[in-house]
Amino acid sequence: MTNDATRASSSADPSARRRPALEIAVTSAAGAVTARDGGADRVELCSALELGGVTPSQGLVEAAVATGVPVHALVRCRPGGFAYDADELDVMVREIRALVRSGVAGVVVGALREDGSLDVDALRWFVEAALDAAAPRHRVAGPQDVAEVPPRGVGSARVPGVSPLEPRTLESLPLEPRTLEPRPLEITVHRAVDRAADPVAAVTALAGLGVTRVLTSGGSSTVGAGLASGVLPRLVEVAGDVQVMAGGGVQLGDVPALVAAGVDAVHLSAKRARAVRASSSRSGTTVSLGTEASTDSWFETDHDLVRAARHALDQA
Repeated sequence: MTNDATRASSSADPSARRRPALEIAVTSAAGAVTARDGGADRVELCSALELGGVTPSQGLVEAAVATGVPVHALVRCRPGGFAYDADELDVMVREIRALVRSGVAGVVVGALREDGSLDVDALRWFVEAALDAAAPRHRVAGPQDVAEVPPRGVGSARVPGVSPLEPRTLESLPLEPRTLEPRPLEITVHRAVDRAADPVAAVTALAGLGVTRVLTSGGSSTVGAGLASGVLPRLVEVAGDVQVMAGGGVQLGDVPALVAAGVDAVHLSAKRARAVRASSSRSGTTVSLGTEASTDSWFETDHDLVRAARHALDQA
């Protein structure tokens, strides 16, 4: 896949480079509308943003897609690290297929091996599942559509820990006969690369895997630190045809330097915390619901921050 404007042509003629896209991370359909109306080019949809994000629910995906803004859904079966076992990989392949069939414009995936290197096998499975689900099919969905993680490595046995799928008849499927229309699908590799032992090697390894872009802060907690270390500009250099989207603690003041570094897009949550309504809690009483995350507030998308980010990109 190629960039909106290749780095070769942009280096020869900077004016030919298209403006960097603006992606907003949202956790609700209302957030998708706010991002859309504020000038975002697309949204990344997830749940539990306070935990770094996990795969959104089916209903949330359908509601967000209905807003009309291009929705890229995060695929992450749990919070924590990015080294996954066979069962977790199987779950995420199934999630990818379900998300694509729900109409998302893209999926956001990533995985590392225990040694901190990019898990290229997992990424290949994710890409194959996404593109297969997006391909036109002029038939009723059948058992062949059920995801199954392929063997890990050439000539190896089937992935351990994943039990064979139960066969199902066409009559048992809840779907009505329909023709599936072809549509473009984009695949983003998320900030797992920033947790890699060598972020530059991880981004370099994306070549030829069929991914559209990589979201990165340059191997740091924030894009500002990634710029200062020189890693983020280096990732732009080695990414080749893979688009580089800068994200992670983005401040409006970072935008000019990010554009100058040659990123293809800027990603931020543009969020604000909203406190629980007083009427829904007993005064002076806090009841833990068994989580470290706050039960008295949540994040919502801030229209003013989205507009400010759009303006900053347009002026850079």
